Amino acid sequence: MKSVKSENNEYYRQQNLPYEKFIAYGSKSLTDSELLAILLRTGTRGVSAKDLGERVLTETARCGNGLLGLYHISLQDLMKLDGIGQVKAIQLKAIAELSTRMAQAKAKNMLSFHNPYSIADYYMERFRHENVEYIMLLMFDSALHLIKETILSKGTVNASLLSPREVFIHAFEAKAAGIMLLHNHPGGDPSPSENDITVTERIFQTGLLTDIPLLDHIIIGDNTYFSFKESKIMADMSCSEEAIQERKG
Repeated sequence: MKSVKSENNEYYRQQNLPYEKFIAYGSKSLTDSELLAILLRTGTRGVSAKDLGERVLTETARCGNGLLGLYHISLQDLMKLDGIGQVKAIQLKAIAELSTRMAQAKAKNMLSFHNPYSIADYYMERFRHENVEYIMLLMFDSALHLIKETILSKGTVNASLLSPREVFIHAFEAKAAGIMLLHNHPGGDPSPSENDITVTERIFQTGLLTDIPLLDHIIIGDNTYFSFKESKIMADMSCSEEAIQERKG
């Protein structure tokens, strides 16, 4: 014979009442739209909070894969949905930002600047959702502790235009003993372009001349990355000590 509690739980499951279903079965039992319904709290005339959550997911799917679209959709586009005013739209955008920060905080626990994977994992949530290209410079002391990070450029950029002079002005100001470059490919494919390879080699060679080595150049894609260090491309860029001394002379 079923207990009253188990009968109630089954009723909540069948009726798709998100709050009660959460209590009865836990958060993992809820669909994306049910989770959104809990956060939205109320629907609008003739539309339940769960149905409103489904409308939000339908709209955000145009901007990304499922819930990821919450990060890309604008506040104004959310507010065009019936039942979504400014307050609810801000709540939804805040959820997207909070989830990104939580993912980055988790990755930070594993962050090691000796490990390209952990570096990419940490910065992945920061850049993989961006629609424009960012180029970031990381600067380190001799023990590979991060001194400073700075955005060198933002927008649709041609990597070949990145000036070694600009990079090393920042490095000298920070008294860096080593540097890394990091940038994202908004298209999702982290494979380096010819321009990426060219600018990396120019900065690598300049680093040899200035005794501030380029330790790696990491390109962030959609849940994937490319490391010049891991690919051994940087090893091929190495110059002989005689060539370095000749340039210094």
